[in-house]
Amino acid sequence: MKIRKGGGTTTYGPGVEINLTGNEVAHAIDVFLYAQGIYIGGSRTIRVNGELCKSGKVYVDPGAKVFHKGKEVDGRTGKDFDTIKVKTHV
Repeated sequence: MKIRKGGGTTTYGPGVEINLTGNEVAHAIDVFLYAQGIYIGGSRTIRVNGELCKSGKVYVDPGAKVFHKGKEVDGRTGKDFDTIKVKTHV
């Protein structure tokens, strides 16, 4: 997973972009199901739009902020922001 300054071109700022691998997207869906009380014991195949997911992207609006391990990234400026590589357990 990578968190970086977004490429938005609005007058409000660039926003923030979070890029996920296909495994991270599948894991997020799995965790969501678990949070809803749906437990899957055993193998599963998670498809997005009918296909195995190769990657995912979350665009965070310029009016929002992203927080990770005490670091805050403002979507309006992305100021002083380098790409954050987040080590996941997927």
